[in-house]
Amino acid sequence: MNFSWLRRSPASSLPGLVAGLSLIILAVSVFAVIYSEGAGQGLTVDWAPVLSVLKMTFFQAGLSTLLSMTLGLTLAWSLSHQRVFPGRGFLVSLLSVSMVMPTLVAVLGLVSVFGRKGWLSQLADLFGGPGPGTFVYGLTGILLAHVFLNAPFVARALLQRLDRLPPDRLKLSASLGLSPWRQFCIVEWPAVKTSFYALSATVFLLCFTSFAIVLTLGGSPAFNTLEVAIYEAVKLEFDLARAVTLAMVQVLVCAGLVVLASSLRNDDGSLGVVSRVSLWPAPVGARVLQVVTIAIFALFYISPFLAVLWDGALADFGRLLHEAAFHKALVSSLCLATLSSALTVAMALAIGGTKRTLGSPLRVELNWGSRTLSSLLSFSGAIYLAVPSLVLGFGFFLIARKLTADVYLLAPVALLLANCLIALPFALVILAPAMEKSALRYDRLAFALGVRGLARWRLVEWPGLRREIGLVAALSFCFSLGDLGVIALFGNRDFATLPWLLYQKIGSYRTDDAAGIALLLLGLTLAVFFLVPKFFDRGGDA
Repeated sequence: MNFSWLRRSPASSLPGLVAGLSLIILAVSVFAVIYSEGAGQGLTVDWAPVLSVLKMTFFQAGLSTLLSMTLGLTLAWSLSHQRVFPGRGFLVSLLSVSMVMPTLVAVLGLVSVFGRKGWLSQLADLFGGPGPGTFVYGLTGILLAHVFLNAPFVARALLQRLDRLPPDRLKLSASLGLSPWRQFCIVEWPAVKTSFYALSATVFLLCFTSFAIVLTLGGSPAFNTLEVAIYEAVKLEFDLARAVTLAMVQVLVCAGLVVLASSLRNDDGSLGVVSRVSLWPAPVGARVLQVVTIAIFALFYISPFLAVLWDGALADFGRLLHEAAFHKALVSSLCLATLSSALTVAMALAIGGTKRTLGSPLRVELNWGSRTLSSLLSFSGAIYLAVPSLVLGFGFFLIARKLTADVYLLAPVALLLANCLIALPFALVILAPAMEKSALRYDRLAFALGVRGLARWRLVEWPGLRREIGLVAALSFCFSLGDLGVIALFGNRDFATLPWLLYQKIGSYRTDDAAGIALLLLGLTLAVFFLVPKFFDRGGDA
């Protein structure tokens, strides 16, 4: 292959090109296997049930996105104006946890609070009022869980944008006597608009491909989404023809959504450093709305965490820790999460490094070839959004059926690749900008001094990237630890992870054991998410 257009260090670009190309080949292979399986069976598609599931998937994803974005924006606006109150720092830090919180743990916490025998029902009985009943199941439960997981993520992202508003804009709006609504429309909305649209697309894709929430809280086939319908067709009915049809529809729709979402930019060069100035007092009505919004959200968001802690503390850990199934699931989860974290960091660094090279005039001749390769690498990093983990797992399931009689032999490989693909888009969002910043700052000096290879990594890259690498390592570990995607197809008595074991405990009504596993998952997730980045950042700034 001719790399003459690369001006410097062509060998350093090879790992990223190989990684990106391998991911694209993987996605094409999965699509080809699914398509060939359908063609081989001579599918006669009954489109009525497929369109019904597709319609429900779009409806719940659209409604979930609308509610999540509305609450997230309102909360971010409220927090940006209410900068001093007890527990604000803790609440803002806790918003980030929603990204990595295991879905089944969130579901269990919500059921403990809003379920038929949950805290809300007990409170209603105490005061003689009507309880929530089956509110937490069906469409309302799906929407509740999606808002619980996505609204905090949206609020945290938008709050960062609002906190970076230049103080002079806020001062000018106050001196002009703008109402809170006019200030929002003229000053604050332009600052968050691009992020809002990009986040909306991301949240919609996450809700569209939601699996564990719909599987556990749907309560009826009427609320099935494409991923749950694929799971039921393979695992429960073994109707491969129907599963192939649903998977093809899922891939085509998600690929279209990814292309559409990629056109939305998430940048605003007019924002500055974080603003720490005190805001001018808002009218009483606006302050009341802000305080009420924060208080209601804090109660809604923190209560499921407390429920998991309370129920988990009552579990019989002595018996649970002696179960062989628990030991196997724990070891499998930790091993897979560790390998997934390491592989995700390596792939993100490789792809991010090559993208940095392809975008630097000091390193390459910027032409259609470099731009095309950069676009392909960007697509390879977002493969998971176009080919969700359950569809990927189904493709591996079909490949395993062709290669061996025991489809479960490929289960660890399928889980490892799926977990990496889940984390890779987030990893690139974190690492790629940091790597580009490092190149802009140090490339000329490093090239002039002849600093390259391991020496450059030790002196330049590692000090500038270790914080981001630590965050990516923690995120990918947590994503893998809590995922219930591919394991739902490959899980069995001999191979399970903690989320799959938790799902089995919930299904068999062993609520005490489920509460103990949920507490362990939550504890591991929080410990890794908060401690691992600090470990990488140890030693201070470069």
